[in-house]
Amino acid sequence: MRLVHLADIHLGFRQYQGQTPTGINQREADIAATLKKVVDKVIEIRPEIVLIAGDVFHAVRPTNHAILHGYRQLSRLVGALPDAAVVMVAGNHDTPRTSETACILKLFSPLGITVVEGEANQLPFEQMELLVTAVPNLPGGRPPVAPDTAFKRNILLFHGEVDGVFPQFGQNQDRSQQMLSREELTAGWDYVALGHYHVFRKVEPYAFYPGSIDYTSTNPWGELVEERETGLAGKGIIEFDLESGTHRFHHIPAARALVDLPPILGSGMSAAALDEAIREACEGCKGGIDEKVVRLVVREVPRHILRELDHKALREFKRRALHFHLDARPETVRREAGQGAPGRRASLADTVRDKLRSRVITENIDREGLVALGLHYLREADMLSAPAMEGDTA
Repeated sequence: MRLVHLADIHLGFRQYQGQTPTGINQREADIAATLKKVVDKVIEIRPEIVLIAGDVFHAVRPTNHAILHGYRQLSRLVGALPDAAVVMVAGNHDTPRTSETACILKLFSPLGITVVEGEANQLPFEQMELLVTAVPNLPGGRPPVAPDTAFKRNILLFHGEVDGVFPQFGQNQDRSQQMLSREELTAGWDYVALGHYHVFRKVEPYAFYPGSIDYTSTNPWGELVEERETGLAGKGIIEFDLESGTHRFHHIPAARALVDLPPILGSGMSAAALDEAIREACEGCKGGIDEKVVRLVVREVPRHILRELDHKALREFKRRALHFHLDARPETVRREAGQGAPGRRASLADTVRDKLRSRVITENIDREGLVALGLHYLREADMLSAPAMEGDTA
């Protein structure tokens, strides 16, 4: 008996300014295209059980385009696998924060998908001698979970974190409000299907995060780093055989490539030399930068050098890529005298980061998302403060 486990689809995710010819945000269209490839793969595998571990949509009130696409693709999945059980739990992005807003995932129930939201539920599948304990995002607290020995097989479907195993890049990301204890995790499950973390991770031989199907977190570059360090090809879904206890990660390429170019150390470079290094980095990108999401980090660069860069060339890189981000990081300043010297003087970015992390905010605001947005606007303001090159009208 085989299952397929996927999570963190984030339909309706929007990013950058590019649009399709029909006026849809290009990244929203990319996520929709990736979901179609995922559904194609699940149909090809033909499992007996499909587990969707939350965050189907990026927002509680997604766009009409996202809703329609999600309905069509899941309808196609159910139609192609009429005998398969499909179970879905609500993630934190799917869960309304007010009682007057209904969970959009209920839309999929008429398709024959078992949707669990609002409270945990135990779902028996008698013909398979199987019990699925489904735990959606529950901000107000959840009951303890444990297998039921009356069933031959027990599966836990859980959207949240596992105590003590949240990986490195996720430490400052969108954190879940609920935690699975190690005792609950190791209680004797045949499979634990986790959702919320965006990079594939094996927690136990029977417990996995499949990762998101595309790059939709506030730190996609951190995802790329972790994928490189762990030897992952990228995004995908998990196939698990309940009889043998073996798994297979099916890599499914995202609809659009994200490229983190090798960083440049700009210390001591003239503006002309840095222009040439940037050009070489872009030209050295395998397959080119065209229509991709590209970041190039340039470290230890004085502000006056940044102002003297060839902004016409930079605009051309931005025109070619869907999004080109020159992440210019000023040189570190050290004090040689004064209180606490020698030492590092806090940069403006450090000050903004510290202030946003310490200020009082409402509970519904994602603090680290706010910090990331503040730093993004600071970088944009820094670039806009540069004097325009001749003929520069942007």
